[in-house]
Amino acid sequence: MATGERIRFFRTLRGMTQKYLGIELGFPDNSADVRLAQYESEDRTPKADLTASMAEILDVSPKAIAVPDIDSMDGLMHTLFALEDRNLIRIANVDGMICIRAAIFDGGIHAADLEQRLQSWEKQAALLKAGDITKEEYDRWRYHYPEFDDSSIRVKIPEEVPTKGKRGRKPQKKD
Repeated sequence: MATGERIRFFRTLRGMTQKYLGIELGFPDNSADVRLAQYESEDRTPKADLTASMAEILDVSPKAIAVPDIDSMDGLMHTLFALEDRNLIRIANVDGMICIRAAIFDGGIHAADLEQRLQSWEKQAALLKAGDITKEEYDRWRYHYPEFDDSSIRVKIPEEVPTKGKRGRKPQKKD
């Protein structure tokens, strides 16, 4: 979720209008809603100090508003929280294991699409674990995703890509 989407999400969650939040941030009455609309539409990007002020007013962490850095654990967690807010995933405890699942029962079509994609990924991981494909084939599938994914019928595994000094096979084409 982009910064503007997160601002809109938390603003509406708190029952605030754009004008109200803009005034709380110190913008003039006659342009408060316009300024907030610019941030929510991504026409403008709030600087760190403005993001911090918004976060304080909205009673959230600034990390919950900013585009998360998924290379950090905090950023990854806020990405997962945003996906939960969009009804795409749910967290659950299944037989003592923490699991993240697609929210197919309450998330609508996007969650069903995510579920199908996760099933396709899990199938590839299972093929790797069983020794039916190599790590290179698995990585090729992941790094070219969705080019070799046809989850509605079957999942295609890319063939070897030619490397320097070796003849390889050409990648498969979709039917």
